[in-house]
Amino acid sequence: MKLVIPGTLPTMNEIINISKRSKYAYRDLKEYYDNVVAWHAKAQHIAPVERANFIITWVCPDRLHNKDNIAAGIKFIFDGLQKAGILSNDGWKEIADFSHRFEVDKTNPRIEIEILEAS
Repeated sequence: MKLVIPGTLPTMNEIINISKRSKYAYRDLKEYYDNVVAWHAKAQHIAPVERANFIITWVCPDRLHNKDNIAAGIKFIFDGLQKAGILSNDGWKEIADFSHRFEVDKTNPRIEIEILEAS
């Protein structure tokens, strides 16, 4: 299965900066992006899995951010998949493994998430 999320997710630096704004800023940011991921998962009819490997391809609009900074968005991905009922949890039992890939597409930034059932 492949889930595609158009656009980008907040980078680690953006998350840190937003967290400094107010007591509830990170909570609101996280809820918003968890919901974005959940909505796309439901709209794309992603089936629930008990345990899976994930290949996450971050298709960025440019090379301005470091890869580790970009990959911080994985938190929104796994929590959004839980919210959508795709994953029951995001622990060791449910997430067998994950890997990151990075590409650039100035006109169509997105996150492509391959979900491969694991035993």
